[in-house]
Amino acid sequence: MRATLMMVFVAAGFAGALSLAAQPDDPAEFPKEFRTFAHVKTVLIGPQSPYAATDAGFHHIYANPQAVEGYKTGKFPDGSILVYDLLEAKESPANTTEGATRRIDVMVKESARYAATGGWHFMSFAGGDPAAHKLTVEQQGKCAACHAQRKDHDSVFSQFRK
Repeated sequence: MRATLMMVFVAAGFAGALSLAAQPDDPAEFPKEFRTFAHVKTVLIGPQSPYAATDAGFHHIYANPQAVEGYKTGKFPDGSILVYDLLEAKESPANTTEGATRRIDVMVKESARYAATGGWHFMSFAGGDPAAHKLTVEQQGKCAACHAQRKDHDSVFSQFRK
């Protein structure tokens, strides 16, 4: 009986270890309340832009309190979260309004954990769906390489509107 009980505990421990090992290495979660963060700025990319096919629409950028500090100092502390909310632009004869969410991109600063990508973890959620996080390690590397152009501003392109 004792040997059987010991085998059950060992098997349960092994199964638990396997399930932990199988978890994705993505501790950052979709920031559900990002629209309560500080609004940094809005940009409109129109149909004339060379980026229109993938990026046309309203781009709202939000920053959590740690990221706001980073905008002030140029050095974003760990825990900073930046959200890039891309919405379709709907044209009418009178005006241009926001349409459906195209995607939500997120940057989370954790210097030690994401040293290979400049200290930032990059995520993208198609349609704004928290379950639609689909960036591979290679894609995150491409994000980091592009953002490295702004090393002078801790890999962040945006700035508060002046």
